[in-house]
Amino acid sequence: YLNFNKKRKMEKRIKKHPILNVPEYEYIPFYFNGQKLMGRKGEMIISALAANGINILSKNQRDGTTQGLYCANGQCSECAVIANGFPVKSCMTPLKENMIIERNDGYPELPPLDEIPEFKDIEIIKTEVLIIGGGPSGLAAAIELGKLNINTIIVDDKHSLGGKLVLQTHTFFGSVEDCYAGTRGIDIAKMLENEIKKLDSVNVMLNAQAVGVFSDKKVGIFQQGKYTLIEPEKLLITTGAREKALPFAGCSLPGVYGAGAFQTLVNRDLVKSSDRIFVVGGGNVGLIAAYHALQAQITVVGLIEAMPYITGYQVHENKIKRLGVPVYTSHSVLSANGKDKVESITIAKVDEKFNFIKGTEKTFAVDTILIAVGLNPVDEFVEQAKSANIDVYSAGDAYEIAEASSAMFSGKIAGLKIAGAIGKKIKIPEEWAEKEQILKSHPGKIKEPEYPEIKKGVFPVLHCFQEIPCNPCITVCPKNSIKLSDKIGNILDLPEFDGECVGCGRCVAICPGLAITMVDYRKGGETALVTIPYELIPNFREGDKVIAVDYKGENPVEVIVKKIRNLKWQDRTILVTLETPKDLAVKIAGIRCQDPDKMAKPIKTIIPPTADDDIIICRCERVTKGEIKRLIRSGITDMNQIKAITRAGMGPCGGKTCSNLILKMLKDEGINPEKIVKSTIRPLAMEIPVKAFAGIEGE
Repeated sequence: YLNFNKKRKMEKRIKKHPILNVPEYEYIPFYFNGQKLMGRKGEMIISALAANGINILSKNQRDGTTQGLYCANGQCSECAVIANGFPVKSCMTPLKENMIIERNDGYPELPPLDEIPEFKDIEIIKTEVLIIGGGPSGLAAAIELGKLNINTIIVDDKHSLGGKLVLQTHTFFGSVEDCYAGTRGIDIAKMLENEIKKLDSVNVMLNAQAVGVFSDKKVGIFQQGKYTLIEPEKLLITTGAREKALPFAGCSLPGVYGAGAFQTLVNRDLVKSSDRIFVVGGGNVGLIAAYHALQAQITVVGLIEAMPYITGYQVHENKIKRLGVPVYTSHSVLSANGKDKVESITIAKVDEKFNFIKGTEKTFAVDTILIAVGLNPVDEFVEQAKSANIDVYSAGDAYEIAEASSAMFSGKIAGLKIAGAIGKKIKIPEEWAEKEQILKSHPGKIKEPEYPEIKKGVFPVLHCFQEIPCNPCITVCPKNSIKLSDKIGNILDLPEFDGECVGCGRCVAICPGLAITMVDYRKGGETALVTIPYELIPNFREGDKVIAVDYKGENPVEVIVKKIRNLKWQDRTILVTLETPKDLAVKIAGIRCQDPDKMAKPIKTIIPPTADDDIIICRCERVTKGEIKRLIRSGITDMNQIKAITRAGMGPCGGKTCSNLILKMLKDEGINPEKIVKSTIRPLAMEIPVKAFAGIEGE
């Protein structure tokens, strides 16, 4: 450990952010393994520890190896610590003054039970609709239900509404009129929350965990020490998604965790949890996480994608390339290296069957590896509700993995469907189904760039070459000069400029992909002015020289910063005007903030000693790939039997991480899906104190 007794200069706090406000916090003392530290009152324990440079939180009960943060979403128990004598999840437990926290190196001795407590009745609340999950789809549904005066309860396990929206500093794609496109996720969360507050028939339960959906058609809720049963007529599950795990050598080391956990620390709690990160996964989640790291002034050493192409939006890919992040396709992670925590990552090329190609290994010094290889729906409650014959619905990622803009729209549709089932006379517009499909469309075709040849006047250059659902730029032009091409006939069309430009720069500021620049030839001479969007803390001033690049981050050229604008209507997107060579003006799209050549220089290659069969599949019980593979090859296709023999899935997380990995192994071994028996869902989704079931309140 570092010497934590040094003053607060050792803290890993974000003091300044280009998008987020950094408020004044009240600091309180607490203790970790006997050392006195300072943390922010009410922040989650994990954030206070991470801010003090602590990332080793426990030792695994099976093999004694170190554990740290993994999901930051209450879905696992990797971050468990002992707080004031009791084991708790540090990502879900607020910090209190003088709290005594210890590493969870062994469960504490239970206090003696002096007498049998008096059991009390459990409160039962009846409601027309219960929504589990206060993210974008749940809130959108609640708003529709509230407008129709339907009694609705929203349950969410966080301290505020919004779900993953509260982590999103970027502006959203999609349709302006249907899902707040062009607005930042953090602001959409507030807008939806404010709408909810206006609705008398909608009640919100925060810091409330849904424990289970039971056969008597009641849902157990644990909120700040009290257990309650809710009996709904209709149940809507909008619990979102959990990140897929990726097995590789060293994958259980502290410092390997999900991109969502990283965004929670950086964007919600303003903790600079890392110095050098590497991102595994080239979907939108990974690309956005890399961008959020740069906003927090964290070095992004690289991003890898096993496919031969990036699977997320091209504008997201190009955005981080312009800023200097090396992107490696047809690569995967071979190992995380380090004794007790991540110290480096080894990557290698993969062939068309995703097998590693020997001799292509590279090792980079990093302290954090972000896993962003896809999402799985959190849909256990849906299955439980169906078993109990409850009239259940789902929306958002709990129904189908898609973008947040689509989640909001699917929530609206689900809310109206429920209203109709209750007996309200409603009609869902026929075009809504089509809009929903468009909003969750995968990235489409990429066209070759075409740049205007004209070299006079002022006009926008649209560095947007892939069909994605997006239309904010066409809504802000005061001259209506940006239009959709109308080749497809919906918002998947690429935007085109045709008309007059007044040089206001509104299209530059609103573009979610930061893919519009404005070129101005009016000053004459051999140079032109190019205005670009910038959402990082600038390390340059007017008059400085910077490195400008094209839309892919290539063809660097030194240019001069002529003007920096940060006006209110720009919504925190800085507009930087560059003086550039006239011939290059239309192709310049951004400024580098880190040198990609330096990032791409590896250190001495480390080949992991761990054999493929020794890779951990079940993190809780430390069950290896080889153990599971041997059982599958012996003829076992029942995941419950594999669980009984190996304990895989029997740990604190309840199989939330390893079940899908085991299912994939069965399929990879050529097992007919019809012969696979999936794991039985654990009756309780979350751990809660046993006394709560006896009606005894208190922490």
